[in-house]
Amino acid sequence: MSYKQKGKPDIVDVAKVAGVSISTVSRSFNHPELLKPATRKKIEKAVKKLGYIRNRAAQVMHGRRSGTIGLVVPTIDNAIFAELIQSFSDGLDQRGFTMLIASHSFDLDREYNMLRKLMEHRVDGLALIGLDHSEATYQLIAQQCVPTVAIWNYSDDARLSCVGAQNSEAGRLAARHLLDLGHRDIGLIFPNPTGNDRARDRLHGALSEIGREQITIPDDWQLEAPYSIADAKRACLPLLAQSPYPTAILCGNDIIAQGVLYAAKHNNITVPTELSIMGIGDFKGSAEIEPSLSTIRIPAKRIGALAAKQIADAVDGDHADTTSTNYELRVIPRDSTASPSKTALA
Repeated sequence: MSYKQKGKPDIVDVAKVAGVSISTVSRSFNHPELLKPATRKKIEKAVKKLGYIRNRAAQVMHGRRSGTIGLVVPTIDNAIFAELIQSFSDGLDQRGFTMLIASHSFDLDREYNMLRKLMEHRVDGLALIGLDHSEATYQLIAQQCVPTVAIWNYSDDARLSCVGAQNSEAGRLAARHLLDLGHRDIGLIFPNPTGNDRARDRLHGALSEIGREQITIPDDWQLEAPYSIADAKRACLPLLAQSPYPTAILCGNDIIAQGVLYAAKHNNITVPTELSIMGIGDFKGSAEIEPSLSTIRIPAKRIGALAAKQIADAVDGDHADTTSTNYELRVIPRDSTASPSKTALA
């Protein structure tokens, strides 16, 4: 009689087929790093042969962890968080956790509701993007005592443990790169900063650095666009149709910068001879587009991997809580920026 004929296989069946103890099978799910690779392979082979599926709901009812970590991001509609999410997911998988992901579309009230739903599913830990969250969200996390880490942003006075970088520094470095090249006529294009501390901090850092040079940016050179290539292109077209237009445009991230590149091409403006374009993020593809995009490198993979380790450690009890880590940022000069030409300055 096959296992399928007598009903759904259980952990006892897996142990028999793999030739190991029930506790070893359990350990392979909950703490795979504690087993030898050969033992894990035997168990994995048995699981596949039997089609065994763990009953997570039963585990939670008996007070055991669910083996899941909830990640709530502002958007999964573009490449902004792709590397971060992949690295975070890979790190959790290595520790035997599964990632549950939700998106709140830059709506902090919706983020709160998403967190409630994840907690209803008894996730063992939570990860959020940035440090801008509603007071209700902060209270909920405190009330439920769920290990939580904020990813992407860093602040010395953050209310949550955080793994990321100082986005104000990213904005400052981007502006300094353009200023050091000799640009003084600089335009800005950033998303709405409401509920988005990444955009707000970058914009503040850029404006502060530009202001140190006693440079005033005209209001109509300060544009707003969401993280969308198409929307950024549309927003920038009127600016580049002006005479004069800026010699450089600093963008809130690489997605927006790509839109500005297309706007420049539409208006027959040569980059970087007639216009320099600066991004932030160094996303996949930023080095391959033509011209390649100058940007600020935020180490997304390293941030995601460390955040996964810290939240897994907190759930496993290896540490009482996560700790905050600030990653250094790097200026990556490429072909989209250069010193302003004499023609542009005239």
